[in-house]
Amino acid sequence: MQGETLNAFIRDNLPVAPVPGIAEIRLHKAAPDSGLRRLAEADAAGFGSPYWAYHWAGGLALARHMLDYPETVAGKTVLDLGAGGGLVAIAAAKAGARRVTAAETDPYAVAALRLNAVLNGVAVEVIEDDLTPAAPPETDVILVGDLFYAPELATKVTAFLDRCAMTGQAVLVGDPWRAPLPAERLSEIARYAVAETGKLTKPCGVFRWISAA
Repeated sequence: MQGETLNAFIRDNLPVAPVPGIAEIRLHKAAPDSGLRRLAEADAAGFGSPYWAYHWAGGLALARHMLDYPETVAGKTVLDLGAGGGLVAIAAAKAGARRVTAAETDPYAVAALRLNAVLNGVAVEVIEDDLTPAAPPETDVILVGDLFYAPELATKVTAFLDRCAMTGQAVLVGDPWRAPLPAERLSEIARYAVAETGKLTKPCGVFRWISAA
């Protein structure tokens, strides 16, 4: 499923609603009857895990933090790494970032991200690529929500963020202390109670990355 057909599927099947705890932002979000299984069956080769269709703790905490403390990103260039459906990138734009770029490899996430940016009236540039093997991008702040859920991915992201931190770039991470999180690289700056699903809340930290050097 490609292009406008995918956009139409998201618009028709993932209802728009305010993000829990972040009333300033509305997103397309999967519901029990959204038919994601049908979407997966229509593209068995290209459809991955639909992380982009849900709210996750790290993104919720990071987005809330930027909206509460806009000076974190206001007037700066920002990169949202592994942007998913765009919650963190949209929050950065609403908090006054001068330019927001979102890096995401999943074409389904990219489609949702673009629709969500338009829905919220913000401009987000999209890079459809994995930036972790590359040199640090030219940006002031790098935002990372929920990318430490698997050991192999955590290793790749950690090496990339170490390179970025060594150039002087600020790195902010949102994560609910998942096992692969490199705690020795992090300094907690805030903590939020966030609701990933329904009304159940869980604590989630916002961290500043500390260079390994």
